[in-house]
Amino acid sequence: MALPLLKIEIKYEHDVVLARQRARQTAHLLGFDTQDQARIATAVSELARNVFQYAGSGKVELLLDESEPQNFQIRIIDHGPGIAKLQTILGGTYVSQTGMGLGIVGARRLMDHFHIESEPGKGTTVHIVKDFPAKIPKLTKKRLADIAEGLASHTPQDPFGEIQRQNQELLATLEEVHKQRAELAQLNRELEETNRGVVALYAELDERADYLKRASELKTQFLSNMTHEFRTPLNSILSISQMLLDRLDGSLTIEQEKQVKFIQAGAKSLAELVNDLLDLAKVEAGKVTVHPSQFKVEDMFGTLRGMLKPLIEHNSRVMLIFEKPVDFPLLETDEGKVSQILRNFISNGLKFTEKGEVRVMARVISKEEVLFSVSDTGIGIAAENQWRIFEEFTQIEGVHQKKSKGTGLGLPLSKKLAELLGGYVVVESIKGSGSTFSMTIPIRYKGPVVASFAPHESMEKHEFPDCRALIIDDVEADRYVLKRLLSEFNLEITEATGGIKGLDLAQEWKPDVIFLDLAMPDLSGWEVIERLKKNKELSAIPLIINTSKALTKKERASLEGKTAAILSKNHSSREMSQTRIRELLKRIDVTCGVKRKTHYV
Repeated sequence: MALPLLKIEIKYEHDVVLARQRARQTAHLLGFDTQDQARIATAVSELARNVFQYAGSGKVELLLDESEPQNFQIRIIDHGPGIAKLQTILGGTYVSQTGMGLGIVGARRLMDHFHIESEPGKGTTVHIVKDFPAKIPKLTKKRLADIAEGLASHTPQDPFGEIQRQNQELLATLEEVHKQRAELAQLNRELEETNRGVVALYAELDERADYLKRASELKTQFLSNMTHEFRTPLNSILSISQMLLDRLDGSLTIEQEKQVKFIQAGAKSLAELVNDLLDLAKVEAGKVTVHPSQFKVEDMFGTLRGMLKPLIEHNSRVMLIFEKPVDFPLLETDEGKVSQILRNFISNGLKFTEKGEVRVMARVISKEEVLFSVSDTGIGIAAENQWRIFEEFTQIEGVHQKKSKGTGLGLPLSKKLAELLGGYVVVESIKGSGSTFSMTIPIRYKGPVVASFAPHESMEKHEFPDCRALIIDDVEADRYVLKRLLSEFNLEITEATGGIKGLDLAQEWKPDVIFLDLAMPDLSGWEVIERLKKNKELSAIPLIINTSKALTKKERASLEGKTAAILSKNHSSREMSQTRIRELLKRIDVTCGVKRKTHYV
């Protein structure tokens, strides 16, 4: 609910100065610092001057939004001729001969939120908002009464005094700029000295990298040759401890049985570590052989269900669900390795899920590829840690990790086995809301391929030749990051700095796929989607949402059917993002025209 604080009528030129003074005074009473007071006062002054110059009269309303969080709102209303070229002005492309429009653009930059409505002949309403900083406490009724009393009792200073205040602020700002320039010059000198040291380190780092590479190769070769030496004594310990527990050579005391169980448990943990480590070393050394055979996914699921049954018998709060594959082709690949990857995914899901379910699914995504996924309702993985779980011997710190010990080798091994089969793995997770581990592999194994978690350049660089991609995003840094990700796929890329420009380029350029941000100042992504879907020429273009916004279930549901997929800008792993984009481009089956020269906008 917006509580009115003050209203200023704009009829004469000195009313513009009065509106500026009153806006600054109100901001001061509300608790804003000097810098924010100046921003608010300047924005109000620019908009009030527009009212006087182009509409002749109007009013400025100062309000306090009492909802959580509180904010300072200003409405500037006139009943003048309206603004004919509003969208062009907001898009930043309008060239003004009189200065018209510059005040609107400036005010929008100074405030946190900006909304304008204008119709020719019906006037203009501008709504600007400044959010309260966290340090300002919630205003009580008593405080609001004091503010109202202060506004009523304070007599604004004359226009000359206000101009003097503006000049003082300008001089202070210039002094701060000079100070920052001096600091920047000092930093540049320090950077030059640092760069000389960095150059000297490069040679040493290159030499060290060669040494580490040779050491890694020797380590891998050693481990891959130690299978027999490691496994034989461990198997002996496990076998003998089981014989003792089975009382084959006589009875045991209660204390002896307890000791033997400790020995057996330690040997099993060590055997698990050794098996994972040796498998990983053999993959790295190129000594793992793929044995393709034809098999039914449904049969493999049945085997996994029986194999993993003991893991869920001790936890009745978690259900292990295998969705039945429908119209699924025979796979011709290494069933044992596919099963091993899924077993690792499922084991992790069961380990880190206290209640809910672990769901295993398989679906065909193209004529040549299938996707297996394991989704859980467990603790999830924070975005900044998702790339780390594919590093060897890595476990994320947490309560569940302390309860559930592991080698930290299962996921790195799964990743490398999937690559060995010609595929890749992807993780999607939100901390506290579960995880989904996916594996995409060819339906038929095609022999050894060069693969890594990120698409290899020689394989993927020309995967989508001649396709046109349009990026619509008002943030230059986000466009740059997305362009770098898309550069791996040989797409012809054009970018638009806002929704209006994006619609114009889509109509003119006819892209094959559009990457769209949702939060843009001139025209939101939601509005862009609606306009694209209403245009017969553009409605069929696949849309991929690329946003940093945490979408609600309702917002996600509204995007379903209108868009091909939703990507998060918050994803910290470049490799996972590229893998996800490649999967999406294949899934939407982008059809591209003849190759054209790259456009730069």
